[in-house]
Amino acid sequence: MTTAFERVQTARHPERPYAMDLFSTVFTDFIEVHGDRRFADDPAMVTGFARLDGREVCVIGQQKGRDINERRHRNFAMPKPEGYRKALRVMRMAEKFGRPIITIIDTPGAYPGIDAEERGQAEAIAFNLREMASLKVPVIVVVLGEGGSGGALAIGIGDRVLMMENAVYSVITPEGCAAILWKDAGRAPDAAEGLKLTADNLKKFDIVDEIVPEPEPWKMPTDGDEASQKAFDVIAGKLKERIIATLDALGVKDSKTLISDRYKKFRKMGAWV
Repeated sequence: MTTAFERVQTARHPERPYAMDLFSTVFTDFIEVHGDRRFADDPAMVTGFARLDGREVCVIGQQKGRDINERRHRNFAMPKPEGYRKALRVMRMAEKFGRPIITIIDTPGAYPGIDAEERGQAEAIAFNLREMASLKVPVIVVVLGEGGSGGALAIGIGDRVLMMENAVYSVITPEGCAAILWKDAGRAPDAAEGLKLTADNLKKFDIVDEIVPEPEPWKMPTDGDEASQKAFDVIAGKLKERIIATLDALGVKDSKTLISDRYKKFRKMGAWV
């Protein structure tokens, strides 16, 4: 049986599929949109428009990077305020032109640096939460790898939340949780169990709507690696199938119903006594 911390390690594995891998397989004709028109372009957040089985959609994803140079360029998928503002800018464009939105979550969390705080990191995240709740077009969220805290939630307010089988989604990393509770990051496996961050737990709590299965091996294929290529093709095909089916289901709803159902979906989360 796979433990919660083993799922965390799998979600973080550098050979897992990333957002841009999906943009070139699940989607076609991807055109990237850069910049928040206020400060800069954040490479940790990749945004743009693409086609999904002939349907024009908006796609937004957090990108980690394959090698050390790309990881530094992408800031290890930890967006700054300009990344979240860029995402919202593109969402508004999608809403204006009636394009469904698909977001791909894969981040350890929002960047906590001084420069990000100076430019309003918390405000940017909070603003996205509010604005996404009232978007008039369908929004589908895919938790692809690591979904960390507000950095993930800032692009995670949607009508349906799909989660990959080996992904994790939590308010804090297991290491951070262990350091706070026990002053010992080495107890991260214990914290992972308590956080209930795996797909099966989150489905049980109605935090996510659907789990997308992953075959083994799940790593990104390399030249001649037929088993990994086949597994990746299965993952991409299954995810594409579920996104299309979800878009079809949401497409029959008008904007008022979408917003109302989205509000109810998130309001019912948690235990109220």
